Amino acid sequence: MPRIQEKFDLTGKTAIVTGGTGLLGREFCRTLAEAGAVVYVADLNAAAAQSYAQDLIAQGFRTGWSAVNVADQESTRAMVDQAVAGTGRLDILVNSAAMDPKFDASQANQQNGGFEDFPLDMWRAALDVNLTGMFLCCQAAARQMSAQGSGSMINICSTYGLVGPDQRIYHRPGEAPRFKPVYYTVTKAGVLGLTRYLATYYAGTQVRTNALTPGGVYNGHDDLFTQNYSARTVLGRMARKDEMNGALLFLASDASSYMTGSNVVVDGGWTAW
Repeated sequence: MPRIQEKFDLTGKTAIVTGGTGLLGREFCRTLAEAGAVVYVADLNAAAAQSYAQDLIAQGFRTGWSAVNVADQESTRAMVDQAVAGTGRLDILVNSAAMDPKFDASQANQQNGGFEDFPLDMWRAALDVNLTGMFLCCQAAARQMSAQGSGSMINICSTYGLVGPDQRIYHRPGEAPRFKPVYYTVTKAGVLGLTRYLATYYAGTQVRTNALTPGGVYNGHDDLFTQNYSARTVLGRMARKDEMNGALLFLASDASSYMTGSNVVVDGGWTAW
């Protein structure tokens, strides 16, 4: 029986991380690379993906990069084909790409409108990326994983896929109301449904699908938001960006070999109250 450290070793494994240049995506890429995997940094921003992959290569890691539009079927298939062409296999898919206004300034104004006036085009765009995009990436990866007889797909969810947003923490005294948009909760809840469907669809095989649900990760938030958010957590603070890495490596590796259809929640106790 292998030692516990060996179960976390990803030497000889190939991984793809979508949204690979995002706040958590970059952490996930580095974590998998440090564990020994060949990691493909996949992102809509091709220049950023290439730059980050080259940074990792300069530090001695084995990485590649892919320009991918997760909402486009041909693009997701090309992403997987590239990884398989490079290493002959695909062992890990991390679905981290998503629309989220806290990371995308172009969406920030959408927080100012309530549900009744939420733009239909933004709703449809979010479904395309957050849910259909994840479906397409899983579909492309699962084709290769089922052929080779093994693989781990990890879908990034959110506490807002488990519970509704506490809209009070987004409000500012003397300012117009701001809201976490409706699409975020709906699509992240859908991530859990997709995860469970894929887990049971591949019953009897070694193709596993699990979800990782982070709580709020500090990303230069203003003091008022940070204080309000922290007060809602059991641990009394927001997460550091590296605090999802242990759970991510666990789900990617043989350390979680008897897990599929599960959801690992790393939220500082937000959903425990």
